[in-house]
Formats: sequence, C-alpha cells, structure tokens
Amino acid sequence: MIPNLVYYQLVILVLLWLCVMLPHLWPSPPGGAPKPPLQPITPKRKRSNEPKAFEGLTHKPHCVLCAQETGETAPAPLRRPDFMPPPTRRPRTVDTSMHFCPHTECDYRGWLGLNNLRANGHPSGGPWRQLHCTACEGYFPEHHGTIFHGKQAAVELIVRVLACLAEGLGMRATARVFEVEANTV
Repeated sequence: MIPNLVYYQLVILVLLWLCVMLPHLWPSPPGGAPKPPLQPITPKRKRSNEPKAFEGLTHKPHCVLCAQETGETAPAPLRRPDFMPPPTRRPRTVDTSMHFCPHTECDYRGWLGLNNLRANGHPSGGPWRQLHCTACEGYFPEHHGTIFHGKQAAVELIVRVLACLAEGLGMRATARVFEVEANTV
C-alpha cells in the first residue's frame, strides 16, 4: 500500500505544473497588449472661480403683487442706553457688571455694566441671588441664561459631572459614579 504522503506530493506537482503551463495555454488577445491612444485625452474644462453677479430674483414671481418691492427699510441699529447714575444711598457691594436684563421690553436688554441692576437677596434661601432691573422694574434670577437655570441638582454636582464627561468618562459610567440615572447625565 502507498503512503498518503506520496499522494500529497503528487497533488503539489500537478498544481505547480498548472501554474507554469496555464499562462502559456490561455488564449491572448490578437496583437498583444492594448496600445495607448494616439491623441492624448484632454482633461475636463475647469469651472471659473470668479463669483457670478447677482441678477436679482432667483426665480420668477408667482404673481404681479409678488413682483413689487416691499419698500421696507432695515431697522436702525440699537442705540446704547445711558449709564444710570449710582444711587445716593449706601453703595452696592454686589458686582452686577457681568449681568444684563433679559426682559424683552427693557431698553437695557443685552447691555452689560450700565448700572441698571441691583442684587435683591436670595429668594426662599436658595443659592442664587435675585437681580432687579431699575429700568424696567423687572426681577430675574442671577443664573438666568446659564446651564444651571431651572436645574434641581446642586451646582457642584453638575460641575463635577461635566468635568468627568470632559475627561472622557462615558455617560453610563458617570451616572454610576454619581449615583444618578444615565438619562439625567
């Protein structure tokens, strides 16, 4: 009986013979390798980098009334309100120069350091001061417009959670560390 090793060697010899003889037996296209074209291929035309002039409307108006100009003028830029003089009573000790009135009807809305705000204590003993705008007589909390506005969690907890997230700790891991739900993180 012939050992199996002889069959394996015979199979390897047949495979080698196929690899050597197959390229010579395979039919090749007539004329050999394809020839390059006689004329060089021209590249596509590049678009111009110059901006086109705006010709007006980008589409035709639907009706005659739409084609008429509206005649509206742009609103004038807002004038900075006057600086409010300090009161004659005891000087204010709380710095409110980095806050502004958020009320939409107030002339001082969005303007910093115009001496129109004063601190009005801590309502309900909370951590945030209440500020009073002397121009519109409106009240608002000190943390209005920040990420802390309307949150029930302590400020220290929110800051630490954000620090962990900034360091690359995942949301679920941060929730486990601070023993809160992952949805609140």
